[in-house]
Amino acid sequence: MANFSVNRWYITFLFSAVGLLVGLKELPVNAQEKLYNPIPMPSNSEIADKLTDKDIPTGEGGFARDYAVQLEEGDQVAIDLTSDDFDSIIMLLAADGSTVAENDDGPDGSTNSLLFARITEPGSYIVRVRAFGETGSGNFKLKLTRLRPVKSVTLRVRQFLLDGNRQDRTASPVTSNQ
Repeated sequence: MANFSVNRWYITFLFSAVGLLVGLKELPVNAQEKLYNPIPMPSNSEIADKLTDKDIPTGEGGFARDYAVQLEEGDQVAIDLTSDDFDSIIMLLAADGSTVAENDDGPDGSTNSLLFARITEPGSYIVRVRAFGETGSGNFKLKLTRLRPVKSVTLRVRQFLLDGNRQDRTASPVTSNQ
């Protein structure tokens, strides 16, 4: 009788385990379906978008939205973030997640952000938009501009002398060797 009880227990356990495995196999996988996928950001064009509670949690109570951009060594960029809805912070992150540059308030005294950075390593970068503090969401405009150096200019100067004669000269901007 003890042998029958053990066999019955063993069979019950075996069928339960098989049923559980089959049941788990049939369940849909609800793991995190949305992978991290920053939005591609075109250079020299403005993006109008919205920061919401569906964006990336910052761990400080707020949310962030990321944009991917390819930058080259020697690029100088200006990143302008404006919003009438929240106090903005703009960040430029390297591929390894380290902060290259960050700005909270722009030079105009507003809560908009303006960031300048010189790129020393070519590659993929992330432009992160977020609100200052724990909360903040709403519409914003974001623009990344690649700044180009001014080419050397030669000026033609026409000088009128006191005696009424004229004299043409050329002048070049002074450059520093530093």
